[in-house]
Amino acid sequence: MWKTIKNWIEVRVGLDELVRTQLTEYRVPRNINVFYTLGFVALAGFIVQIITGFFLLTYYVPHPDHAFKSVQGIMVNVPYGWLFRLMHVVGSNLIVVAVGCHMLSVFFMNSYKKPRELTWFAGATMLLITLTFCLSGYLLPWSQLSYWATTIVTNIPSALPFFGNFAVTCLQGGQNVSGVTLGRFFALHVGVLPALLILLMAVHLFLVRRIGISAPPFGAAGEEKKPWTAFRHEDHPNGYPFFPHFVLKEAAMVMAFFALVFLVITFSPGLFLPEDASIPADPFKTPAHIKPEWYFLAAYQMLKIVPNKFLGISLQITIVSVFLFWPFLDTGKEDNMLKRGVLFGVFIAAIIGWAVLTIWGKYS
Repeated sequence: MWKTIKNWIEVRVGLDELVRTQLTEYRVPRNINVFYTLGFVALAGFIVQIITGFFLLTYYVPHPDHAFKSVQGIMVNVPYGWLFRLMHVVGSNLIVVAVGCHMLSVFFMNSYKKPRELTWFAGATMLLITLTFCLSGYLLPWSQLSYWATTIVTNIPSALPFFGNFAVTCLQGGQNVSGVTLGRFFALHVGVLPALLILLMAVHLFLVRRIGISAPPFGAAGEEKKPWTAFRHEDHPNGYPFFPHFVLKEAAMVMAFFALVFLVITFSPGLFLPEDASIPADPFKTPAHIKPEWYFLAAYQMLKIVPNKFLGISLQITIVSVFLFWPFLDTGKEDNMLKRGVLFGVFIAAIIGWAVLTIWGKYS
């Protein structure tokens, strides 16, 4: 029976050839490392976000009078609702970590350089969409924490001249965060952002497979790279087969990712849900110490220490722009970051600066 079905599919699809060309005979560099798996880890995390988000959506009510109660009902009354919500909350935070580490590893290994500029741009844009996902989803529980943290973030563009106030009004749907804001963020979180992310993910994966996986620029097994004067697929005839060699690495990292998710859920379920997350939103009562989520703390602290708010926002816009278009700005021929003293120093300084600003923002 199974053999008949397999033969029927084989005649029409050619699964054997597909498996052979895309898995068993598809080669990856011999010195490939676990950092190359982080993109797949993020993809697996996004799939779980979709699944858990779907189940949460069946009980969630996107209305300011019912949103908080519906979320609390999911946590208390719905069978295993607490588990699905915590998986969604913890998973979203760890996805930011996975995507951020993926971008850092790509930058460190100079894998963004010609001809992979568009691959980097698509990936960097997906990181920004991921952060927007987190921002839009953060408001949906309609708690004190989510309400006032969203108020802080959505008021940041007000420092921009000419269209700053217009941008704030578009985000909030009025002069302050209200039920209109909740409706807009819900539509953004459920309808707009998933479509954009899936589209960019498809483009990103197409470019990765079309161009080929970039070999690490260092190590004993490093490969000499030819100059790119015309399009070609970068194959690695002396490398390892994608399946099972690299697939097993990806599977191991995905298991480690979800082990970490359940470790947090089991031993520290309130790590990303502090006390104010269990208090319903009150627009007339401002909490004493409300701050954005940890992935926005560095930007938030930068705005606090820069004397001029407009200058602070302009600086951040410049940083984001350089981040997005960096492959088009870096024209150096050397691929080994360890041999590029200035760039390596800037790379380390940027990581340390982000960490310091994040910690400073947390405790200031």
